[in-house]
Amino acid sequence: MTPSNHPAAEMNTVAIPVEAIGKAGRAGGKSGQRGHLKGRQVDDAARALVRSLIGDGPHARDELIEHLHRLNDSQGALFKGQLAALAAEMRLSMAEVIEVASFYHHFQVLDDDEAAPALTLRVCDSLSCAMAGGRELLARLGEALSPQVQVVATPCVGRCEQAPVAVLGQRPLLRATLPAVLQQVAQGDGASHPPAAQAPQAYDPAAQAPCALTRGDEPLSPPWTGLAAYRAQGGYALWRAVVAGQKSAEEVLSEMEASGLRGLGGAGFPAGRKWRIVREQPAPRLMAVNIDEGEPGTFKDRSYLERDPHRFLEGALVAAQVVGVSAIYIYLRDEYHGARAVLQQALAELQDFANESSVGALPPIILRRGAGAYVCGEESAMIESIEGKRGEPRLRPPYIAQRGLFGRPTLEHNFETLYWVRDIAQRGAAWFTGFGRHGRVGLRSFSVSGRVRQPGVKLAPAGITLRELVEEYCGGMAEGHTLYGYLPGGASGGLLPARLADVPLDFDTLQPHGCFIGSAAVVVFSQADSARALAHNAMQFFAHESCGQCTPCRVGTDKAAHLMGLPGTWDHPTLNDLSTVMMDASICGLGQAAPNVIRCVQRYFPEEVGNPGDAS
Repeated sequence: MTPSNHPAAEMNTVAIPVEAIGKAGRAGGKSGQRGHLKGRQVDDAARALVRSLIGDGPHARDELIEHLHRLNDSQGALFKGQLAALAAEMRLSMAEVIEVASFYHHFQVLDDDEAAPALTLRVCDSLSCAMAGGRELLARLGEALSPQVQVVATPCVGRCEQAPVAVLGQRPLLRATLPAVLQQVAQGDGASHPPAAQAPQAYDPAAQAPCALTRGDEPLSPPWTGLAAYRAQGGYALWRAVVAGQKSAEEVLSEMEASGLRGLGGAGFPAGRKWRIVREQPAPRLMAVNIDEGEPGTFKDRSYLERDPHRFLEGALVAAQVVGVSAIYIYLRDEYHGARAVLQQALAELQDFANESSVGALPPIILRRGAGAYVCGEESAMIESIEGKRGEPRLRPPYIAQRGLFGRPTLEHNFETLYWVRDIAQRGAAWFTGFGRHGRVGLRSFSVSGRVRQPGVKLAPAGITLRELVEEYCGGMAEGHTLYGYLPGGASGGLLPARLADVPLDFDTLQPHGCFIGSAAVVVFSQADSARALAHNAMQFFAHESCGQCTPCRVGTDKAAHLMGLPGTWDHPTLNDLSTVMMDASICGLGQAAPNVIRCVQRYFPEEVGNPGDAS
């Protein structure tokens, strides 16, 4: 070190002149003028509008997406000046608000001098709707409607049994045709999707099982079971017994484990084991319920929810009591406006019942609304969205059972898993295990769509084959159609040819064939369809829905969709390389499962893509 009095110290010293800063401001500034405030300034009218919609603060950070919905519903879009006001009211940066708003498909961010569309018409172009002419309908509507109506393609809206489907505002238009849609647009009938009246009797699918629950000809808003009808048939008796200690948590856990019930959202993790894992974690513990149901071809959760919400709520309450959960968050996809109205009414009934009875206080039940992002069906992405953030999957470990929602141990479940808790606990595990075929055990709710005579939700024995499912529950193939193949688990689950229609449909039975059952979304296609075109449709969906967080998925799905759409023989070496990278290096199941459709077409439908059939 050079001493301060050494000659070298003086030689290396650089004198930096300092200019005094006067009262008028920094040197070089305009005298007497104050500098402009940084950032976008909030307009008083915008602030007043935002306050009228979200109320007085303080506002929690996790309420951001809910507030964006209020603003979007009110104005028809998200204007930047109003977003600046929202950011100020929530004490967030404008960047935080914009990055969340721009992530979700159902939010449209506009400059203040732009105009929101008078109406927005979304036309589904996913698998079942594409087979039913959805893309042709989209093109014709774009030509027939005025520019004041925004016509956009949209991925699956969860009504595949009544394809093709368009959604005007918040109102689905079932089996949509050009004249019918034009008539609805002329009437401007798209503001809301009100639920139907309550049914006089309880809906009880367990008593009818196995059966075809729907056949594709149901009304838009079916009658639903209210609290009085549900309680008249023993509803909430199980929950009250568990709360009162008349039925122990261990008894319920034992029945759940003996039943073999597995997660019915796609992953298939044993429900009873999950309860024990989360129960062993330190309190406070939370629950997150996934009703995002975005897998193309899936609509079972909606079908149950819009008819029988209290059975699901009782299952959630029993799980919360057994596991020791202090709050329940329900994440419902934005496309299910009618089901959301039903659930809101059911929650109000439940709260009144709890207030008037001696059962005790309910845990807080918070209903959160998705905003159009398939990736939020992944459990950690859903949790990010519930927290008011972009729905990007988390790296694991830690697993959400250890550190999930708001950093707390979290019990995450699909809607249908909780829906069966009451029946399993009251009827006994033997009731559930008494169903099954071909060596498999239990019940499965199959969402069946495509070229069948009677599409819909089929509550059938686990292990049933596609051939049996179509013949016994769907009335056979649609007139003039012959089975060519099927997707056993929606867009993610791969494609199988007709010669494999006798494979049992259940967890773990399809993996040897390069597929999986997932959420049991069965899309049936015929000689009128192309497996190649269906695979391309699925890959376009994955490219559209990739959150973009990881490169293998973001680039891989986009590049694969481009290559799959080119005429002629597929570029198999490149597609194989992309598939390997996506499967091995993607963060979540979206990128990991996307290549299934590529490999299945190469393996089972080589004549369509110029493949000799020896691809792995």
